[in-house]
Amino acid sequence: MNIVVLIKQVPEIELIKVDQAANEVVLPSGPGVVNPFDEYAVEEALRIKEKQGGKVTVITVGSPRAESALRDCLALGVDEAILISDPVFEKSDPQATAKILTAGLKKIGQFDMVFSGKQAVDDDSAQVPGAVAAHLDIPQAMFVKKVESIADGKMTVWRTTEEGYDIVELTLPALISVVKEINEPRLPSLKGKMMAKKAPITKWSAADIGLDGSQTGANSSTKIIKVSPPPPRQKGEIITGETPQEIAEKLYQKLKENQAL
Repeated sequence: MNIVVLIKQVPEIELIKVDQAANEVVLPSGPGVVNPFDEYAVEEALRIKEKQGGKVTVITVGSPRAESALRDCLALGVDEAILISDPVFEKSDPQATAKILTAGLKKIGQFDMVFSGKQAVDDDSAQVPGAVAAHLDIPQAMFVKKVESIADGKMTVWRTTEEGYDIVELTLPALISVVKEINEPRLPSLKGKMMAKKAPITKWSAADIGLDGSQTGANSSTKIIKVSPPPPRQKGEIITGETPQEIAEKLYQKLKENQAL
């Protein structure tokens, strides 16, 4: 069972700044971390490998700094890590990133499943997994909370919905994005960390995957018009009273007033 996991290195969100004068987001200088939702995808891939055998590969698009995120995955037991990095890919939007990852997956060749987190916490677009599946023309299931079974060239998963969940059967190869309810990610062992430091990382440029940058980076289809920080949260109101019943009544009346608005 050959599984590929799409991961992204994201900045520590609390350290991000917005420069409105320059109309850009200022990222922290640190190496960043593995996108938290992708950690669940890596864990699920490792669990399937432990049950059915095979290989787990992680792949990402980013600057050379993204190597640290790949090593974090190797420390968990991932078999191979691939970094797609090229100056022409800088500032690629989600759709362009999906094209880059698709080219990387085609270069990998054979795989049974592709996993990813449901979205990245820096842009929250949730576009990349579905776009990759569309470019590859393979079945997809987004926001999966459980992999029920894998057998006879098919997998059955529980896909979350607003009302509950759907049970979906997919023909392999297939791509799924996962939500955090699917598992509890493991922590790396000391041995895993030591091995990850020395493990080789495969590095591909635009030329290696057959792209020229005409639809990525500065040539992405999405253009940023304006960047601004979120508005400050309004100050809350503390409801007081002599008794719990009085407080509850005041809260009830306040909710009725807001509903009327």
